[in-house]
Amino acid sequence: MAFRHALNCSIVLTDLPLLDRPRAAADAGFDAVEFWWPFPTAAPPDAEVDRFARAISDAGVQLVGLNFAAGDMPAGDRGLVSWSGREPEFRDSVAVAVGLGERLGTRIFNALYGNRIDGRTGQDELAAENLAHAAKEAERIGATVVVEPLSGADRYPIRTAAQAVAVLDRVGAPNLGLLADLYHLAVNGEDLDAVIARYGDRIAHVQLADAPGRHEPGTGELDFDHLLDALRKAGYSGRTALEYVPTRPDFAWLEDSA
Repeated sequence: MAFRHALNCSIVLTDLPLLDRPRAAADAGFDAVEFWWPFPTAAPPDAEVDRFARAISDAGVQLVGLNFAAGDMPAGDRGLVSWSGREPEFRDSVAVAVGLGERLGTRIFNALYGNRIDGRTGQDELAAENLAHAAKEAERIGATVVVEPLSGADRYPIRTAAQAVAVLDRVGAPNLGLLADLYHLAVNGEDLDAVIARYGDRIAHVQLADAPGRHEPGTGELDFDHLLDALRKAGYSGRTALEYVPTRPDFAWLEDSA
């Protein structure tokens, strides 16, 4: 695989304390990492943010992607973008993330859309407002905000590339893009070649795990050599982030697939 992979340290290396993972990634040969929201609150104390930033800098890796706060992910939350009543939390996390991006050179921020909430109206309108705010803040440092289709979350309304792109078009900010997680798209029944052909110019970030299973590339049915070549031909030149559930404690599989 010719792409320069980044390692998602929120799903890989989870046997280590969070602040030890950037160094472990560097020791394993990665020069770039990404994280889901790495703090227990949307507005962590400055000292906590500083410790996270130092862990990245001291490891000598680049933080290429960072999620905004998404709620309680283990409990099933999948984002705050469309969740009325939590606008202050979302916007606090945007401020923290953009500050980290300015400090560390991060230029991709993932805004998980949020689950549908029974009896709640206006969620899409709120999402558009929050995404417009996030895009404006990210634009200040030349960064892009991405929207991601997900699988395995029945109440999450963005499941296809077309649905995500419709959100981008509704907001209309030039620095909004599609996060193409090839695992989620495949599990949701998308034709990945068709997605790349149609939306290649909208893809701002790519994540990889094999399907089925969400494990290392090579453990499932996806042809990553073909897919990465298609992405390259479609003009994608960014990082590809490994966001998989490990079945082995090492990265020797990367050498086998090189």
